[in-house]
Amino acid sequence: MTNVPVKLMLFCSLCVLASFSDSLSAAEKQVDYPKQIAPLFRKYCEGCHSVDDPEGKFAIDSYQGLLKGGKHGPAVLPGDSGTSRLIRMIKGEARPVMPPEDSGEKLTDAEIALLVEWVNQGAKGPAGKEPARMELTVPDIKPFKSVQKPVTSLAWSPQTDQIAVARFEEVKLLSPDLKKVIQSWKGLPGKVNSVRYSPDGEWLITSSGTTGLFGQAAIWDVESGKKLHEFVGHKDVLYAAAISPDRNWLATGSYDQNIILWDIATGKQVRSLTGHNGAIFDLAFSPDSTTLISASADATVKVWQVSTGKRLDTLSQPLKEQYSVTFSPDGNFILAAGADNRIRKWRFISRTSAKINPLIYARFAHENPVTQIAFSPDGKLLASISDDQSLKIWDASQLILLYVKENLPALPTSVVFSTDSRETLVGYNNGLLEKIELPRQLSPSDETQTPTAANSQATAPATQVAKTVTLKEQEPNNQPVDATKLDSSAVVVSGVISSDKPDQPDLDLYRFESKAGQEWLIETNAARQKSKLDSKIEVLDAEGKQIPRILLRAVRDSYFTFRGKDSNIVNDFRIQNWQEMELNEYLYCNGEVVKLWLYPRGPDSGFNVYPGSGGKRYTYFGTSPITHALHEPCYIVEPHPVGTELPPNGLPVFTIYYENNDDGRRELGDDSRLIFKPPQDGVYYVRVSDVRGFQGKDFHYELTVRPRQPDFKVTLKGANPKVNAGSGKEIEVVADRIDGFNGPIRVDIADVPAGFHVTSPIIIQAGHDRAYGVLSADPVPETSGALVAPLPNDGRYQTVSVTATAKIGDKEVTHPVNPLGQIKLLNKPKLIIRMVTMDTDKLDVAGDNIAEIPDKPIELTIHPGETISARVLLLRNGYQGVVSFGREYAGRNLPHGVYVDNIGLNGLLLLDNMNERTFYLTAAKWVPETTRLFHLRAAQEGNQTSIPVLLHVKHKDKLAASSK
Repeated sequence: MTNVPVKLMLFCSLCVLASFSDSLSAAEKQVDYPKQIAPLFRKYCEGCHSVDDPEGKFAIDSYQGLLKGGKHGPAVLPGDSGTSRLIRMIKGEARPVMPPEDSGEKLTDAEIALLVEWVNQGAKGPAGKEPARMELTVPDIKPFKSVQKPVTSLAWSPQTDQIAVARFEEVKLLSPDLKKVIQSWKGLPGKVNSVRYSPDGEWLITSSGTTGLFGQAAIWDVESGKKLHEFVGHKDVLYAAAISPDRNWLATGSYDQNIILWDIATGKQVRSLTGHNGAIFDLAFSPDSTTLISASADATVKVWQVSTGKRLDTLSQPLKEQYSVTFSPDGNFILAAGADNRIRKWRFISRTSAKINPLIYARFAHENPVTQIAFSPDGKLLASISDDQSLKIWDASQLILLYVKENLPALPTSVVFSTDSRETLVGYNNGLLEKIELPRQLSPSDETQTPTAANSQATAPATQVAKTVTLKEQEPNNQPVDATKLDSSAVVVSGVISSDKPDQPDLDLYRFESKAGQEWLIETNAARQKSKLDSKIEVLDAEGKQIPRILLRAVRDSYFTFRGKDSNIVNDFRIQNWQEMELNEYLYCNGEVVKLWLYPRGPDSGFNVYPGSGGKRYTYFGTSPITHALHEPCYIVEPHPVGTELPPNGLPVFTIYYENNDDGRRELGDDSRLIFKPPQDGVYYVRVSDVRGFQGKDFHYELTVRPRQPDFKVTLKGANPKVNAGSGKEIEVVADRIDGFNGPIRVDIADVPAGFHVTSPIIIQAGHDRAYGVLSADPVPETSGALVAPLPNDGRYQTVSVTATAKIGDKEVTHPVNPLGQIKLLNKPKLIIRMVTMDTDKLDVAGDNIAEIPDKPIELTIHPGETISARVLLLRNGYQGVVSFGREYAGRNLPHGVYVDNIGLNGLLLLDNMNERTFYLTAAKWVPETTRLFHLRAAQEGNQTSIPVLLHVKHKDKLAASSK
């Protein structure tokens, strides 16, 4: 046994006696609830047992709640710690043990002893009214080195030209040159997360607080520095406080997920606005003070009616937390930004009642979260800052990027514009302030350029071309110096991709000369001749380098969901965040470019891409169709001419070259086709190869190089129709677009026999390949007399004329279309279909009245961005089953961008014995003004078709003008 010195044993004994004496002394003192007990409950218990979420119906965040207990009765019995349930659970003598064993937290022996002593002393609470929890008990740790406090918020008053700078526990008012301190406030609780001026610049509003305890907003008189009002009501720190422009209301938003609306005059709470499931990061009032908007960590922006507290809309398009929200100065738009790196802009229409505010723009703005957006005083510009350490200036109307300041000295925390909108002030997390002068001329012109003939649209009519010359390749022609020369303007050259050296794949080059802007059609014929060649063609410049065709700037990132795509499929393009994408936008997918044709029609569907129906999907800008994997990245892109200066937006810019593997119109199978427009006068080369690098004696091909001749051919489908009396049959016209002709085509059908009616003209819209019409017959009397439209003989149809007309360049070109053929009139069908307006008198369409064909078409009017309703009626003449009109193609021949909406998974459907249903038409916001006949076609009874309805797409302002 080790010998312990006597002096050491004596010293330890004295220490134990002294410690015991101190414990007795502490036990004799009255335990202070606010200072000693409440902090323990706050530390260990309130996370699960607060009044907002009382687990076990036990709230311990107030003394009254503690005494009340939970579902098992009182938690403490004053004076008796041995039987108090709270003490027994803390000691582990009762189940469940508190704090929970898996929480990783446990009270120390000293803390348990303190709670026991407090209960034994009678569990006394605070004297008088329980004070607000405004003191955080934490160690006071002095910083090792003194540093400047981070800038937390900025405000620049246009009225007083003063700058408010907020930091931890303080706010200063500075002169515009940042050199003079005009006013200063210190000792504010915690970090001041927001400072804002009242519209007149007389008041300054601050929001701050202590994390986990309380939030505080205050209104200060700018001139005197006096605190005018103080607002305390939240249980956590405030991130935002906004004053209404009429100075009647103050709204505060907190980490506690609640919004409180205050009456400034009385300082009292008017109401709480609940519904967010995350912290409230920003608030803004509408210019007329009637509406409040809030940005939250729950990835939504909510719109509130101030007078009632009613939620008017939830803007749910954001993908992550939203940090900043604002109204446009005119009050017509809502803008928000956040952790998903995007800025969004909605049109504000839910002013007095709940409505869906349509999303207008969604821009990928920064590589990292967007921490704040701010309008310039003149309302023309929008500034954004981000954790990627950049400042960006946007055209506020279209969210077009105008200016970028990268590599900022630190993380920017706040940004404001000067009163003249010519410079910004940025605050940083290292405490610095920086003024950034903006370029004098900020114009979106570069961003809005549309590339001329970027996608090979027709620029000139077909012209007389020189006679085609036939040649054979001359080997060797692998290098530009050895290239086979094409001397004629129209050449078909025969060649073979074959080499005596298997390790050196053959390449064939052909040389030709061209003027700038002259357009050429270049294509191969190999697979169609049963050749083994899977051709690829490229156009090279005089130095043998690839020639850029177009720049595709990504503006929105996404990826494939649910399943991948093969190289043919047209429909069900399910891509992430599709709600922010628009029809006619280009989608770049790993080198392939497609174009969005039809919106997803519900949760179990995706986009259709061009051509929308009728075969394999089209590709654009000479790109080739390929297979895409699940979760493969893809991007919405905007085309720009080569050489355009594009400010960085955090997403890639793709350069597309003059090359093609498989024809983008899917007309040549595995053969290649390319339209080439030389950027300048000079020598060019066409390079032919096998895309796989294969070669052999049976890899033969023909290469055609000739001037482009845009043209078209139209085919009428549904000739020799059989039409029931009083009903209609659909006819279809399909366009073969030659050499990249992309314009609208008008199909005229004239001189149909008496008693029949036909849709004419039928317009095939620009970029589309088909349209639909209806051939209908007058109703037949139920007598044995002569029919209104008697069964004709062959001679009656010789005068029916079908032609197709389009404008190519400045010339109108007309081509004949195959004949309509003979029309056979059948008896009254078992099913007759009509469409009527919502205000049609039911008596007018009761019984057999529905069979009457009106003298002129029923008319409907819709304006872009909104939805209208109409009714479909059935006259059942023996057919009592289900009548279905289809899903995504329910509305036949509607203008592109107008579609039958709200049809669910089953489409537009009438069940057994149903004779009427309301249906809805929605027009996308971009649809141009037009007038067009559309119809419905049933899948039953021989595809009976309704009489067409005339739909007008008009802008609101023109509707208002026409009504005067």
